[in-house]
Amino acid sequence: MSTAETTGPRERYRAQVQAEIKQHAWEQLAADGVAALSLKAIAKRMGMSGPALYRYYASRDELITALIRDAYRSLADTVRAAHQSGADLGGLAHAVREWALEDPQRYLLIYGTPVPGYHAPADTTAISNEVMTVLIAASRRAANSGRPIEAHLAQHRHWADDRSAPAAALRQALAFWTRVHGVLSLELAGHFAGMGFDPAQLFDDEVATLTRG
Repeated sequence: MSTAETTGPRERYRAQVQAEIKQHAWEQLAADGVAALSLKAIAKRMGMSGPALYRYYASRDELITALIRDAYRSLADTVRAAHQSGADLGGLAHAVREWALEDPQRYLLIYGTPVPGYHAPADTTAISNEVMTVLIAASRRAANSGRPIEAHLAQHRHWADDRSAPAAALRQALAFWTRVHGVLSLELAGHFAGMGFDPAQLFDDEVATLTRG
């Protein structure tokens, strides 16, 4: 039985309104950045009063948390799907870059400058940890010492709790993750503009260096 069949009309309507609010929020972020996020502006655009919108998201921070969770979930699903399709570490890097370029504001929300005055709930890191778990599994597979990804993920839900990961695989996954994000963050923030080189080629070179190492 589908979720739609197990929820009532009120729950489905609430989910639809929340989805519309988030869509307007993403549009605000794309136009003006997260600092300009305004629930009042979203309410006005939707033809709602401020108090009516607050029934769906009680504060700006609650809405930001929902957006962050959606972003992490989308990235984690993208990385997992790439790995399960057979992508190596280089393939995973390009999957992450494609995901980031598809919606730079979504990427910058979770990996860019922290939102002033916002503190993410601790449980938001649980989804982001899924990405590192996949990278560790990919590193293990590259070294011909790992188990299938499904078995690894079933046993280890959070990479930080994975005491069985070889130190070399953990170091490679961490180096991969930090350096890939270093290049991506600079590119998406516009720091390569006017330098006269192709950011995609720089990214390819960095990935090649990482995978050779």
